[in-house]
Amino acid sequence: MITKNRIRLFRAGLVCVVLAIFYFTTTPTQYTVANNINDKLSHAIAFMMLSLFVDFSFPRSKFSLMKIYPIVAYGILIECIQYFLPYRSFSLLDIVGDTAGVILYLVSLPLLKQLPVLRQRWADPV
Repeated sequence: MITKNRIRLFRAGLVCVVLAIFYFTTTPTQYTVANNINDKLSHAIAFMMLSLFVDFSFPRSKFSLMKIYPIVAYGILIECIQYFLPYRSFSLLDIVGDTAGVILYLVSLPLLKQLPVLRQRWADPV
């Protein structure tokens, strides 16, 4: 069983992940064409971690569309904000990378459920 203190810890982590993603996606950076693939991988990893923190922050419900929609909507919101920033741009491929991260989390759930350090999340919820 996941304790209330651990839920609070994951929720604090969720806030940190949301803020970190927002910061890194709205500040100026220099990208080269060679880094474009790594950029999409970064999006996937960030949104996989975001998915994990959302799932662990609200353990009473399964990782379903009720959790997936807000995560993907956050990725779309970031791209819309980037459209208005002079040093950033809107990218559908970034949204694809974000969504790929959510799908990676979803696909990795059977493996994650086997890890002893994470297994408590799927025990009887608080």
